[in-house]
Amino acid sequence: MSPLPRHRPHQLSLGPLEAEILAIIWAKGGATVKAIHDHILADPDRELTQASVTTVLQRLAKKGWLKREATPAGKTRQVYQWQPTVSQREANLLTAHQQLQSFLAVGSPDIVAAFADSLDGADLDKLDAIAARLRALRHTQDSQSEEKDA
Repeated sequence: MSPLPRHRPHQLSLGPLEAEILAIIWAKGGATVKAIHDHILADPDRELTQASVTTVLQRLAKKGWLKREATPAGKTRQVYQWQPTVSQREANLLTAHQQLQSFLAVGSPDIVAAFADSLDGADLDKLDAIAARLRALRHTQDSQSEEKDA
Protein backbone atom coordinates (compact mmCIF):
# COMPACT_ATOMS: atom_id res chain seq x y z
CA MET A 1 0.00 0.00 0.00
CA SER A 2 1.37 3.42 -0.91
CA PRO A 3 1.90 5.87 1.92
CA LEU A 4 0.88 9.48 1.57
CA PRO A 5 3.70 11.62 0.17
CA ARG A 6 5.84 13.58 2.61
CA HIS A 7 5.34 16.82 0.71
CA ARG A 8 1.77 17.98 0.63
CA PRO A 9 0.63 21.13 -1.11
CA HIS A 10 -0.68 23.73 1.33
CA GLN A 11 -3.98 23.91 -0.52
CA LEU A 12 -5.35 20.92 -2.42
CA SER A 13 -8.26 22.63 -4.15
CA LEU A 14 -7.56 23.76 -7.69
CA GLY A 15 -9.49 25.88 -10.14
CA PRO A 16 -10.13 24.53 -13.65
CA LEU A 17 -7.24 26.44 -15.28
CA GLU A 18 -4.89 25.52 -12.42
CA ALA A 19 -5.79 21.83 -12.85
CA GLU A 20 -5.32 22.06 -16.63
CA ILE A 21 -1.91 23.69 -16.33
CA LEU A 22 -0.79 21.21 -13.68
CA ALA A 23 -1.86 18.34 -15.96
CA ILE A 24 0.21 19.84 -18.80
CA ILE A 25 3.25 20.07 -16.52
CA TRP A 26 2.80 16.48 -15.36
CA ALA A 27 2.47 15.28 -18.97
CA LYS A 28 5.60 17.15 -20.03
CA GLY A 29 7.59 16.41 -16.88
CA GLY A 30 8.06 20.16 -16.37
CA ALA A 31 7.51 23.11 -18.66
CA THR A 32 8.18 26.77 -19.34
CA VAL A 33 5.50 29.45 -19.48
CA LYS A 34 5.89 29.53 -23.27
CA ALA A 35 5.51 25.75 -23.63
CA ILE A 36 2.36 25.80 -21.49
CA HIS A 37 0.97 28.81 -23.34
CA ASP A 38 1.66 27.21 -26.74
CA HIS A 39 0.03 23.97 -25.60
CA ILE A 40 -3.15 25.74 -24.52
CA LEU A 41 -3.28 27.90 -27.67
CA ALA A 42 -3.01 24.79 -29.84
CA ASP A 43 -6.78 24.78 -29.41
CA PRO A 44 -7.97 27.49 -31.83
CA ASP A 45 -10.99 28.24 -29.64
CA ARG A 46 -8.82 29.25 -26.67
CA GLU A 47 -7.50 32.68 -25.78
CA LEU A 48 -5.06 33.19 -22.97
CA THR A 49 -2.13 35.50 -22.43
CA GLN A 50 1.30 34.42 -21.26
CA ALA A 51 0.83 36.77 -18.32
CA SER A 52 -2.26 34.80 -17.29
CA VAL A 53 -0.29 31.55 -17.49
CA THR A 54 2.45 33.10 -15.33
CA THR A 55 -0.12 34.23 -12.75
CA VAL A 56 -1.60 30.74 -12.53
CA LEU A 57 1.87 29.19 -12.21
CA GLN A 58 2.70 31.57 -9.37
CA ARG A 59 -0.57 30.66 -7.63
CA LEU A 60 0.22 26.95 -7.99
CA ALA A 61 3.67 27.56 -6.52
CA LYS A 62 2.15 29.51 -3.61
CA LYS A 63 -0.25 26.61 -2.96
CA GLY A 64 2.73 24.24 -2.93
CA TRP A 65 2.05 22.36 -6.18
CA LEU A 66 4.99 23.70 -8.21
CA LYS A 67 8.54 24.91 -7.88
CA ARG A 68 10.44 27.12 -10.30
CA GLU A 69 13.95 26.36 -11.51
CA ALA A 70 16.08 28.81 -13.48
CA THR A 71 17.93 27.48 -16.52
CA PRO A 72 20.33 29.55 -18.67
CA ALA A 73 19.02 30.54 -22.10
CA GLY A 74 21.88 32.38 -23.75
CA LYS A 75 24.53 34.63 -22.25
CA THR A 76 22.31 37.02 -20.31
CA ARG A 77 18.90 35.36 -20.14
CA GLN A 78 17.34 32.80 -17.86
CA VAL A 79 14.25 30.74 -18.54
CA TYR A 80 12.18 29.35 -15.72
CA GLN A 81 11.19 25.71 -15.84
CA TRP A 82 8.20 24.85 -13.67
CA GLN A 83 8.35 21.45 -11.96
CA PRO A 84 5.66 19.65 -9.97
CA THR A 85 6.37 19.07 -6.27
CA VAL A 86 4.19 15.93 -6.26
CA SER A 87 3.49 13.40 -8.98
CA GLN A 88 0.05 12.96 -10.47
CA ARG A 89 -0.25 9.65 -8.60
CA GLU A 90 0.66 11.34 -5.30
CA ALA A 91 -1.87 14.09 -6.01
CA ASN A 92 -4.56 11.46 -6.56
CA LEU A 93 -3.64 9.83 -3.23
CA LEU A 94 -3.82 13.18 -1.42
CA THR A 95 -7.17 14.04 -3.01
CA ALA A 96 -8.65 10.63 -2.14
CA HIS A 97 -7.35 10.97 1.43
CA GLN A 98 -8.91 14.41 1.78
CA GLN A 99 -12.24 13.16 0.43
CA LEU A 100 -12.21 10.19 2.81
CA GLN A 101 -11.41 12.46 5.77
CA SER A 102 -14.27 14.79 4.77
CA PHE A 103 -16.64 11.84 4.53
CA LEU A 104 -15.58 10.45 7.90
CA ALA A 105 -15.85 13.92 9.47
CA VAL A 106 -19.62 13.73 8.98
CA GLY A 107 -19.44 11.49 12.03
CA SER A 108 -23.02 10.30 11.88
CA PRO A 109 -23.28 6.49 11.86
CA ASP A 110 -26.71 6.80 10.23
CA ILE A 111 -25.30 8.70 7.26
CA VAL A 112 -22.38 6.30 6.86
CA ALA A 113 -24.75 3.33 7.15
CA ALA A 114 -27.12 4.83 4.54
CA PHE A 115 -24.16 5.29 2.22
CA ALA A 116 -22.91 1.74 2.82
CA ASP A 117 -26.42 0.38 2.25
CA SER A 118 -26.44 1.89 -1.25
CA LEU A 119 -23.28 -0.01 -2.31
CA ASP A 120 -23.54 -2.96 -4.66
CA GLY A 121 -21.75 -6.30 -4.32
CA ALA A 122 -18.67 -5.22 -6.27
CA ASP A 123 -18.28 -2.14 -4.06
CA LEU A 124 -18.58 -4.29 -0.94
CA ASP A 125 -15.91 -6.66 -2.30
CA LYS A 126 -13.62 -3.66 -2.78
CA LEU A 127 -14.28 -2.50 0.78
CA ASP A 128 -13.55 -6.00 2.09
CA ALA A 129 -10.27 -6.05 0.13
CA ILE A 130 -9.34 -2.62 1.54
CA ALA A 131 -10.12 -3.77 5.07
CA ALA A 132 -7.98 -6.91 4.58
CA ARG A 133 -5.05 -4.83 3.31
CA LEU A 134 -5.38 -2.46 6.27
CA ARG A 135 -5.39 -5.38 8.72
CA ALA A 136 -2.28 -6.86 7.06
CA LEU A 137 -0.50 -3.49 7.06
CA ARG A 138 -1.31 -2.88 10.72
CA HIS A 139 -0.21 -6.41 11.61
CA THR A 140 3.13 -5.79 9.86
CA GLN A 141 3.53 -2.46 11.64
CA ASP A 142 2.71 -4.04 15.01
CA SER A 143 5.23 -6.83 14.38
CA GLN A 144 7.94 -4.30 13.50
CA SER A 145 7.12 -2.29 16.61
CA GLU A 146 7.39 -5.37 18.80
CA GLU A 147 10.77 -6.26 17.24
CA LYS A 148 12.10 -2.77 18.01
CA ASP A 149 10.90 -2.98 21.61
CA ALA A 150 12.51 -6.41 22.14
